[in-house]
Amino acid sequence: MELLIEIAVEELPAIPFLKERENIAPKWQAVLQKHGLQSEFEFEYSPRRLVFFHKDFAERQSDSTAVTTGAPKSVALKDGAWTAAALSFAKKCGIDESELEFRQVGGKEVLYHAAVQKGRASREILGEMIEELLKSLNFGRAMRWGEGEFEFIRPIRGVACLLGGANVDFEIYGVRSEAAFFPHRKFGYEKIKFKSAAQYFELLEKNGVILSARKRREKILNEFANLEKKHGFKINTDEDLLDEVVAITEYPTALLGGFDEEFLSVPKEAIITSMKENQRYFPVFEGGRLSNHFVVVSNAVTQDNDLIVKGNGKVLRARLSDAMFFWQSDLKAEFSAEKLKQISYLDGLGSVYDKQLRELAVAQILAEAYAPRLQSELAGADMNACVKDAVMLSKADLTSTMVGEFSELQGIMGGYYAEHAGFCEPICRAIREQYLPSGEDSALPSGVFSSVIAAAMKFETLAGLFSIGKAPSGNKDPYALRRAAAGLIKIVLNEGLSFDVAALIKRIAPNYKNFDQQKLLDFIKDRLYGIYEDVNPSVIKACIASGENDLLRLSGAILALSKIASADDFKENFATFKRLANIIKDEKIGSVDERLFEHDAERALNAAFGAIKFEGSDYEGYLRSLFNLKSRIDQFFDSVMINAEDAAVRANRIANIGQIYEGFLKIADIKEIGF
Repeated sequence: MELLIEIAVEELPAIPFLKERENIAPKWQAVLQKHGLQSEFEFEYSPRRLVFFHKDFAERQSDSTAVTTGAPKSVALKDGAWTAAALSFAKKCGIDESELEFRQVGGKEVLYHAAVQKGRASREILGEMIEELLKSLNFGRAMRWGEGEFEFIRPIRGVACLLGGANVDFEIYGVRSEAAFFPHRKFGYEKIKFKSAAQYFELLEKNGVILSARKRREKILNEFANLEKKHGFKINTDEDLLDEVVAITEYPTALLGGFDEEFLSVPKEAIITSMKENQRYFPVFEGGRLSNHFVVVSNAVTQDNDLIVKGNGKVLRARLSDAMFFWQSDLKAEFSAEKLKQISYLDGLGSVYDKQLRELAVAQILAEAYAPRLQSELAGADMNACVKDAVMLSKADLTSTMVGEFSELQGIMGGYYAEHAGFCEPICRAIREQYLPSGEDSALPSGVFSSVIAAAMKFETLAGLFSIGKAPSGNKDPYALRRAAAGLIKIVLNEGLSFDVAALIKRIAPNYKNFDQQKLLDFIKDRLYGIYEDVNPSVIKACIASGENDLLRLSGAILALSKIASADDFKENFATFKRLANIIKDEKIGSVDERLFEHDAERALNAAFGAIKFEGSDYEGYLRSLFNLKSRIDQFFDSVMINAEDAAVRANRIANIGQIYEGFLKIADIKEIGF
């Protein structure tokens, strides 16, 4: 039979709701499973209701068998008479002592009783199931109402539960269930009664509520497309903002508004942020440039939208007036790092200005390493001066009023202020891009100069936090150090920069309290597992175990070994090399003495290995040459007794195959490869 559940609430706040949205259906499924009433269902929502619809829901739970076990036979039965333990078991199970019996359980004969439990009718337990679901939902903060006795993200104002066309009567959160729903507020404030699920869905839409989030989203996007076609502009359809708008509207309507062109003198990022964060408006672009128009998605149902557009335009004007004031005030202030001396960074790491000095030390080391490429990109400008200016000014916008209002504009505004102060384009760009990459799919810094500045910031952050004992533990990473380390690797690989992590840690360590340098090195290298999540983890482990600390070389090794190891016949052929690695695992490998060779197979293997050269960064070619030694190694194993009686001969044979293992070790420790 059909089951329809609607939990009516006051307007759900979009962001907390969206964070929990994906958990709601699974949590309801868990409740169903717990009570033995699993069935397929659809989950929908609007800002004022959570709805579950089952097309085929069981009328009652299935019967079940409850098994109870008791004392072993040796304890329950003495001299043919039931003991106190047995009689207590009978009382517990509600049976006569004549009904006591034993069964084999876990290899022991014990008291055993199986009782059939009659399944309860669904309508008897649906109320407690719904309450169980609501209590399991986690939206962060919750509201209290009803003299503080009820708690949920927003007050619950109604519950409808219709099973097989009949109301299921219960009370939860201070409201009694009834087959009625609240319409869109434009259509009234009184509940509308219904008699079936079909009538509920029909009346809902007739009364201004599009229940399906997918349909609301489609309506918005279709109206966006119509506006774009009509006016010839492009709406910036931010997916996160679209999710929010879908979550806060029951009958969305896209409307076009505008603002005074004078506000376009404010950096576009500030305008867009003000639109999105404060008002949930969508920016409009014409010819690739921000337009003085916006799109608001209204939840009103009306034939005259002019008042809505005017009202939203008036609110936006006030917001943009603030942004313009912040912008103009900041331009009058000195753009420098001096004020950063007054801003504390973290206990044990001084001020933000102190952090900038440490970042500068890292950036200068990197600039020295990449000097030819940097000088080419800077087109004759003083490299050292540019590095110093870019680093020391990178956080200067933290003292600006604009960033004080919109913290997400850090760096972006700094780039504008630096440009206004007359700094060159590479410096301005590096300041804007210092936080990149900012997420999984984020863009990366454009160019070597910006990459050096961004890498220096991330590396200093890692070293600084590790030096004061703030390394991530378990799932906790409050300072996003895993993201910082992954971003560092992505920057290095994107620009093809040689980056020896161990060497850099050693050079900058004197700038910090004494800390475990190896721990930081391992932490950064371990992020390669996330960068190459499609690669066999043992391949990454093998490459890391080689002892290579240059991120670029490690990456090249991982890609080359992964390509070879993914071949269909690799596992079968690798058995030879696994055997080789196991033989020399605990051996001390010396040098090969050709005078001690006794078999042609020894000579052939040594000659074949000697012909292999590691040319620069040709990891794949070098590895394939080593793996092509398989037939020579097999011949060696077939023809040569490694454990010769003569100790010198034995050591020489170990050295012969050991040199191959050491050859692999330039790229990977092959004994770590597994399948």
